[in-house]
Amino acid sequence: MTGEERSSWEHRFITANGIRLHYVTQGEGPLVLLLHGFPEFWYSWRHQIPVLAGAGYCVVAPDLRGYNESEKPRWGYDLRTLARDVAALIVALGYERAIVMGHDWGGVIAWQVAMRYPELVERLVIMNAPHPAAMLRELRSLKQLRMSWYIFAFQLPWLPEYMLGRNGANEIGRMLRGSAVQKDAFPRSVTAHYQAAMSKPGALPAALAYYRQFVRDLPRSLWRRQLRAWPRILAPTLLLWGLQDIALSVELTYDLEPYVKQLRVVYLPESGHWVQQEQPEQVNRLLLNFLQEREASAPGA
Repeated sequence: MTGEERSSWEHRFITANGIRLHYVTQGEGPLVLLLHGFPEFWYSWRHQIPVLAGAGYCVVAPDLRGYNESEKPRWGYDLRTLARDVAALIVALGYERAIVMGHDWGGVIAWQVAMRYPELVERLVIMNAPHPAAMLRELRSLKQLRMSWYIFAFQLPWLPEYMLGRNGANEIGRMLRGSAVQKDAFPRSVTAHYQAAMSKPGALPAALAYYRQFVRDLPRSLWRRQLRAWPRILAPTLLLWGLQDIALSVELTYDLEPYVKQLRVVYLPESGHWVQQEQPEQVNRLLLNFLQEREASAPGA
């Protein structure tokens, strides 16, 4: 990533679904929306933004509700509201449809956007983020329950905020490095950005609210699963999965065909959870190939 590429990024703010969101944008053309996870912000897409922009897309990487420079309300961290944030963002940006890419919590939200607002999603890319049906299925297994211990630890009041936020949010940097397979993806010069973002007033409680609301909503989600009420995703979907993820089991990628009509799963054996940062060149190549398929299938191609 060159200085020239960074200098062409633009930082902007926009109001969508009643909250003020910060985003970084580069390029012109069809909209590609990049949704980050925990404990990140738009910066986690720094390797993808210039590449996708150079391929002829308008790339928008927002800070999700509660993160970094975006507004941090005390409410609205349920999946319905988070998906509405993204849908409203697409419309507010002046687009009818978008190619939506998400990692971790951004991927969880992207699944929801594709199900709830299919008319807005042209193509879908998910990176190490489980479809809700698969997550509810695997949470019944001892393996995934053990891997998901942190979700339940985050339900404690105030203690997670204290542990993650002390000493300049040093634990955030340690967590990123410690869980990565490719440790050189997270030198201190990089983790310092994440620590600064999570040290902003209100950022940690907001980020943890995603997990707390998820657990509060589990009974309703289990009832929904019993009714098999998951809308089938029609948009062509690419699922990228770092096989050495210490938090999410590979079983979460299995048996998704009833929920996604056109699904391709690609495993990255030398990556942990942070795929787009641990293996940026491989991920970028896979993304461009996926988007080139879109161009080839466009009318008149």
